[in-house]
Amino acid sequence: MGETVSIPIWLAGLVVVLAALSVLDRFLLPGARWFLRRRVTRVVEEINTRLDLKIQSFKLTRREVLIDRLTYDADVMAAVEEKAAAENIPREIVMADVARYAREIVPAFNAYIYFRVGAWAARRVAEWLYRVRLGHANEDGLASVDPEASVVFVMNHRSNMDYVLVAYLAASRTALSYAVGEWARIWPLQTLIRSLGAYFVRRNSGDALYRRVLERYVAMATAAGVVQAVYPEGGLSKDGHLRPPRLGLLNYMLKALEKDGAKDVVFVPVGINYDRVFEDRSLVRSLDKEAERRTTGFALKKTFGFIGHNFRLMATGKWYRFGYACVNFGAPVSARDWMANHEALDEEAQRESIEELGQHLMTRVGQVVPVLPVSLIATVFANRPDERISELDLKAAAYAIKTRLETQGTQIYVPHADADYALSVGLRMLTLRHLIEEKDGLYSIKDGELPLIQYYANAIAHYFETSNA
Repeated sequence: MGETVSIPIWLAGLVVVLAALSVLDRFLLPGARWFLRRRVTRVVEEINTRLDLKIQSFKLTRREVLIDRLTYDADVMAAVEEKAAAENIPREIVMADVARYAREIVPAFNAYIYFRVGAWAARRVAEWLYRVRLGHANEDGLASVDPEASVVFVMNHRSNMDYVLVAYLAASRTALSYAVGEWARIWPLQTLIRSLGAYFVRRNSGDALYRRVLERYVAMATAAGVVQAVYPEGGLSKDGHLRPPRLGLLNYMLKALEKDGAKDVVFVPVGINYDRVFEDRSLVRSLDKEAERRTTGFALKKTFGFIGHNFRLMATGKWYRFGYACVNFGAPVSARDWMANHEALDEEAQRESIEELGQHLMTRVGQVVPVLPVSLIATVFANRPDERISELDLKAAAYAIKTRLETQGTQIYVPHADADYALSVGLRMLTLRHLIEEKDGLYSIKDGELPLIQYYANAIAHYFETSNA
């Protein structure tokens, strides 16, 4: 009984590790989880006291619970039975696909990360790169929105910076849930985006089962009052013009009104514009069918070269921020009121009504797109592409455009309320980027840069199409 028992050192080490893991699992982790849940709850309660649109309980529900609800949703199960029967596939295999789709779509919102990390980072990045301005907000309209309604911010899509910019400017009002394309499904960006409440969307997916799962998630979130942000254009504008709306997500949200008992869906038009869009050259180049396809390596080389060039400018004190970035918020549009005034008696009429609503929302978005200094100067050059123009003549032409737009009620951002300064800033930005060149006091478009000038002019071109109609 008193003999010494010898065991190998590796076995003793294993016993110690297992004992430590047991203590961690049984005693320390439950306490840590309780502490973290309590901290997150306090953060949510504190934040909700100052948000216009509160964080909904749906967003705070555990991700696994939402995945199970979505996977076993009645409509999803009906689609599973239909596919299994039509394609003679075992039901278990189809259910495995559904579970995979649900995990891909459902976010993992973390209020602490969103407001303590995400909002802070969005503000820092946005203000470091741009002079960020909130141009116009329809405060009376936003204040009149039913607190129980599902609010959807509907925006034009100029840049991937849109996500950061709008999240920053809306952070004092609410936490937004975005639909994000597959481009962001890379580690570690995917995890971060999910924690910020975004959900991933496979654009142009032809899989009917996937679309049904996505439809049910969007409808569930909408019925629960989750504040969402969508880009009806479905992608970045390649030529600068507003694109026709794509109706998939819009249709899913409206179904929440009919089937899931959402009180109302209120769309808030949001217009975004920049003096400089990071992706402008690649977007314009993608329109050229004869352009040589560039490799990922080339893209990375250009990206790091761009970053390095800007750091060199900072080091020498010659760096300027990329001009102004401005956001306007328009008057809300009630989906319930729209549908009451556009009653659809059959499926075809309903489809037409949704198309009309999509066009109406894009029109309302277009009406609040900010007019910025670069847009005005670019419009003058786009109208006179072959001319060499003096600074005085250039500013006179831009001022005439500004005056014309103001008579239409267009929202124009004029820095420091000084039109001459605004136009000088716009001209300086285009000159610094070597899109415009000056010789003997006359300015003209640099060879090969007309497409980029047109891209920036097109950001406000719809205002002239409206006035000429």
